[in-house]
Amino acid sequence: METKVVIVGAGLSGIMAARTLMERGVTDILLVEKSRSVGGRLATRRIGEGKADHGAQFFTVRSPELQKEVESWLQEGWVRRWFGDAHPRYTGTEGMNALAKNLAAGLTVRLNTKVLSITEHPDGCELNLEGGGVIKADHVLITAPAPQAAELLGVEAPVAFRPCLIGLLTLEGPSRLPSPGHLDGGQLPYGVERIVDHKRKGISSTTVLSVYMTGEWSEEHFSESDEKVLATIIDLVRPYLGGGSEGNGNQLKRWRYAEAAEVVDLPFLEAGKRIIMCGDAFLTKGDQSGKTRFESAYLSGKSAGEFLADRVGDS
Repeated sequence: METKVVIVGAGLSGIMAARTLMERGVTDILLVEKSRSVGGRLATRRIGEGKADHGAQFFTVRSPELQKEVESWLQEGWVRRWFGDAHPRYTGTEGMNALAKNLAAGLTVRLNTKVLSITEHPDGCELNLEGGGVIKADHVLITAPAPQAAELLGVEAPVAFRPCLIGLLTLEGPSRLPSPGHLDGGQLPYGVERIVDHKRKGISSTTVLSVYMTGEWSEEHFSESDEKVLATIIDLVRPYLGGGSEGNGNQLKRWRYAEAAEVVDLPFLEAGKRIIMCGDAFLTKGDQSGKTRFESAYLSGKSAGEFLADRVGDS
């Protein structure tokens, strides 16, 4: 298979890079995604009759580029304001993955396709796939987390990432989380970063909680079994579970690369004459947040798409 541009990873950065390329007239684009859905960490899971976001829960807006886009998303009904005044927290009306799917509509995506390595040649690149297939492309954009991107290229990762363990807990009754169904910060037990009640959030018909553990705690417990990790998480957050006992649908989500331990002060990196890397760890000029987030992924993808459109046009 041959194409002009291959984008490895169909998370937010990859989707925005592809949309930007198409807006600039580059249409021979293929997104390659190892998972069964687009979205990356814009992830939503059905659990019984309920539903839970288990990646990004919301996003904030500080850049005029994203603010303009969010206005159109609000009109489309894809997102809504969840809570917060100074910097409103926006969330997907049907879950964060539904937003990703709406943004990816019309793009050519090849799901369940794992890239094992990428080799650059003077006249193009070859992507070697699990199972023996090969994709040839003139240019490659890698949006996977930096450690995974570096592994594909056989180079050292520009930044390290921390893991995150997330307990998805089903309750038979209401939780003790107050409206709007979100708690974080120092009020939570050690090791717990955030708790979200998705019924109170408005995307689930039943009570399902997402309990996010800190990077430090997740690193310490990552090698333990799902059963042991879930039991520990339940003990830590039991005061928030309410009168109804937890149900039988409890699950554990493991993000090995959840958040960058440090960031790159560039919106993307050139990893070769025909290969570039981008993602939420790559910050655009003037970004004072110093951390990975939805907006940094969005802006990095757009910047990489604009750069790649110029490069394709010159080739």
